Amino acid sequence: MQVSKISFDSPAGGTVTGILAEPVGRTGLRPGLILLQPFPAAALKPLAQLFANVGAVVIVIDVPGFRRGGEPLPRYIPEDRAEHIQTIKDLRRAIDVLTARADVDDARIGFVGNSYGGFIGAHLVGVDQRFKAAVLSTVPGGWVSLRTTPEGLKFMATLSCATRNAWFQNMVPVEPIRYIGNAAPTELLFQIANLDTTVPLQDAQAVYDAASNPKEVMYYDVGHALNAQSFQDRLGWLHDKLGLD
Repeated sequence: MQVSKISFDSPAGGTVTGILAEPVGRTGLRPGLILLQPFPAAALKPLAQLFANVGAVVIVIDVPGFRRGGEPLPRYIPEDRAEHIQTIKDLRRAIDVLTARADVDDARIGFVGNSYGGFIGAHLVGVDQRFKAAVLSTVPGGWVSLRTTPEGLKFMATLSCATRNAWFQNMVPVEPIRYIGNAAPTELLFQIANLDTTVPLQDAQAVYDAASNPKEVMYYDVGHALNAQSFQDRLGWLHDKLGLD
């Protein structure tokens, strides 16, 4: 297995940076996998290596928020929507990078996303049906969903009425829960944490309910970070769907 830095042009301008993890010593076509969590690509190197060790060619990108030196968090300005859309475009281009490789099977492209990565994935699979399978863990409906929980509303109350109204009007049309119903034929696995205080159970359930078939769901009596069993379940499911070693 080897890991290298990658970069490619963003369809929305600028350069996408990230890492590529690839297996060595394998023969034949390999599954391709895109990973996304609320961390820079370099921080996900161990996870990318793990998936490469079981035979996948893995891409992790730095989303626009990290590339501008910040984080992928709302700033409650019009650029929030633009960055969200750019993230989707960048990930679609990452699929292009994977499928352009001679060692990747175009029919076995997968996605794994947790938390922020999960709701970005919910939007992504709803607009790009090239994925064979996607795992979406501890997924809210999107930023609007997160900011309208009881805790989220406490924060929103600190903003001016004009700022809140403009932000909601800007972000509701790109809320990922509005797109997940178009994911078919991509096969979906949702992992929901029953004790999650970041993504309330009813919000996570709403995303699953809105998703197209085929879909499965697994529940865990743990918090937002999930647990080792959830990771084993994720690996087993991807083995079945994508043919990981």
